[in-house]
Amino acid sequence: MWLAQREGLAATCKVITPDLRGFGGSLLGDDEPSLDAMADDVARLLDSEGIDRAVIGGQSMGGYVTMALCRHHPDRLLGVILADTKATADPEPARANRERIAAAVLDKGPSILLEEVLPALVGPTTKQRRAMVFGRIRGLVQSAPPAAVAWAQRAMAARPDSFDTLRALKVPVLVIVGEEDELSPLSDAEAMTEAVPDGRLTVIEKAGHLSAVEQPEAFNRAVTGFLRERIITS
Repeated sequence: MWLAQREGLAATCKVITPDLRGFGGSLLGDDEPSLDAMADDVARLLDSEGIDRAVIGGQSMGGYVTMALCRHHPDRLLGVILADTKATADPEPARANRERIAAAVLDKGPSILLEEVLPALVGPTTKQRRAMVFGRIRGLVQSAPPAAVAWAQRAMAARPDSFDTLRALKVPVLVIVGEEDELSPLSDAEAMTEAVPDGRLTVIEKAGHLSAVEQPEAFNRAVTGFLRERIITS
């Protein structure tokens, strides 16, 4: 998912793109579904890499994990990047829908993800004009392990509101949102930007909920500018 960032940002910084638990090469483990557990995984990864502090960023669910890390490990932060995500907790209908998806994917596999989740992940520009990108995202969704998907859905459903966490941040924050993102729209991005003491907002044109994949060049420009202007020079 982050190939374009590993390549495009390598000249500016060291890029580490971990597989969240249950996905890729990471084991799911026996913990109860929790974004805090994922955030602790990231902190342990920093330890294993010998990194005291880093710019931590995430997209979509990765943004929730990033905010959990901000809440529990603020001493590990040099900066924060929140892309296509939101700081609010799920309302009850959304929590119930996540549980429905979790149960369905365990029972019947990824068909519900392709039917109900995939269409909302990408913007109309990607669907209509970038068939290869859409196909790649479809492949990622289709190959996601059902147990990991269910665990992640339940972890996201249990997440708290994170606005107090954002207000307490003492590091620069970059908020990114695709202009066509319907899952975490501009209003959510603006609310997060207003909440943090030191934030900037970048809107990625012609991108939906996966702006880093749909428009990687624009995404990388936003990240590079943030790093050079707010992190590397500070």
